[in-house]
Amino acid sequence: MEKIKSHFVFNRSQRNGILLLVFFISGYLVLNYYVDFSKENLLDIKSKEVIAIQKELDSLRTIEVASKMPKVFPFNPNFLTDFKGYALGMSTEEIDRLLAFRKENKWINSVKDFKKVTKVSDSLLNKISPYFKFPDWVTNSKSKNKYVKREFKEKTFKQKIDLNLATQGQLEGLNGIGKTFSKRIIDYRNKLGGFTNDIQLYEVYGLDFQATNSILKEFTVKTPKEIIKMALNSISASDIATVPSISFDIAKRIWEYRILNEGIKSFSELDNIEGLTKRKLQGIQLYLKLE
Repeated sequence: MEKIKSHFVFNRSQRNGILLLVFFISGYLVLNYYVDFSKENLLDIKSKEVIAIQKELDSLRTIEVASKMPKVFPFNPNFLTDFKGYALGMSTEEIDRLLAFRKENKWINSVKDFKKVTKVSDSLLNKISPYFKFPDWVTNSKSKNKYVKREFKEKTFKQKIDLNLATQGQLEGLNGIGKTFSKRIIDYRNKLGGFTNDIQLYEVYGLDFQATNSILKEFTVKTPKEIIKMALNSISASDIATVPSISFDIAKRIWEYRILNEGIKSFSELDNIEGLTKRKLQGIQLYLKLE
């Protein structure tokens, strides 16, 4: 009994400790009884102040997202690429419709034409159409009307002006050509070192089929630049890519076709090369030969 009793005998220090523990327990119970510690949202998210701050944060996020978007510059929709169309928000089907239309040597001359060909939604059209930039003869209705109404009677070879000697002023005098296209023709002629054949005029950027035909009724190549033709069956893809208007991708496809078929016997074999239009195929024959 003494051993059992000894366990309930405490010295002064132990009694003080027990008393302090009882004090803390009692205080906790009282505090817990009178104070509600349940979790609650101390911030009223429906208050006017919080809603105003939230709107400001949303506005800042919108500005930040817009700043990271690629800047859109004016462009001619006739030369829209896959990447450009995707960046503008067009679907692959809409882009493919435009590329198929252009592959037929047809042209988009208005926002209405773009809508009809691509079938894009009105919301997307309203977003991107302000950036469309068409050639002068399309946007200038006065010039366009003159161009449509006036019929050019083709001159004889002797009567025509040499395209390699024509001045910008002479070209500009044709209705529907204007300063922009006349300058591009001269610049492209200088880049080539002179035209070799009338067909090269079709390679001038933005100059459509009808305008080119009108020019060739008044002008023609009389002093052609001499070209040393390269043998198509023995040159590299890089050599093929030196031909004007032929990109390296098209050149590589021609080269791969040649390797797979162990040579090219006729230029007509290249009709199905992707990206190689009939005009381009005619053009490369000025620079390449088959042996």
